Amino acid sequence: MRAMIFAAGLGTRLKPITDTIPKALVPVCSQPLLKHLIDKLKDAGYTDVVINVHHFAEKIREYVAQNGNFGINVYFSDETDLLRETGGGIRHAAQLLNDGEPFLVHNVDILSNLDLEDFYEAHMAASISVDTPLATLLVSERETARYFLFDAENNLVGWMNKLSGEVKSPYRELARGASENFNWEEFLKMHSLKKYAFAGTHILSPEVFRIMEKWPEKFPIVDFYLQMADKYIIKGYVKNDLKMVDVGKLDSLDEAEKFLLSK
Repeated sequence: MRAMIFAAGLGTRLKPITDTIPKALVPVCSQPLLKHLIDKLKDAGYTDVVINVHHFAEKIREYVAQNGNFGINVYFSDETDLLRETGGGIRHAAQLLNDGEPFLVHNVDILSNLDLEDFYEAHMAASISVDTPLATLLVSERETARYFLFDAENNLVGWMNKLSGEVKSPYRELARGASENFNWEEFLKMHSLKKYAFAGTHILSPEVFRIMEKWPEKFPIVDFYLQMADKYIIKGYVKNDLKMVDVGKLDSLDEAEKFLLSK
């Protein structure tokens, strides 16, 4: 099983810590974020991990080497020449990820109670019962301003900013520009839609690499999903008891430590 860890970001919200180390090596409970995630991946049966690197790339490489690759196969997708965003980062790592099987993508700064084995099995079960999903996205009812929109079968149909009123969707009847008078509750009810917050973790079919060949070098994966939603099945995996910490800001470090200690 293969997984990709997004670790190339500049970590600007974690300054001044990230002035000297990459976000992946920011310590929580005395261990870098990267180690916490790799340990979780190993426990779930992942044997091959691809890490994309840009900011302080050599420090990440050195850390992995000093730890004997954590006893698994670790590969690096080098983005020191250009940060390609999430979609471009996956496309750039195609040769390292594409073994013909679905693969996991996980942000290095996300800590959660997600059972990675259950998540993978849900994607595979959907592949048996319906047409193979292009991707399965981890979502929950967490409060935020931006949401993915799903139909009754939890198929992705769009994206919504409930504050601005903007809705992006490949379906003409759903797409709309920003509006101060947007009543998002009425909008969801009218179109029989559900809104869920994306948790930065997803499983993708290797089919994405064929589709991404025509995409630019740099693009967000959310844009890719929204353009593909009317052509392929993109599922939402709803985990309503999801406990998650996005270690993206300095004030989230204490929360992250409490979360890990509670486990």
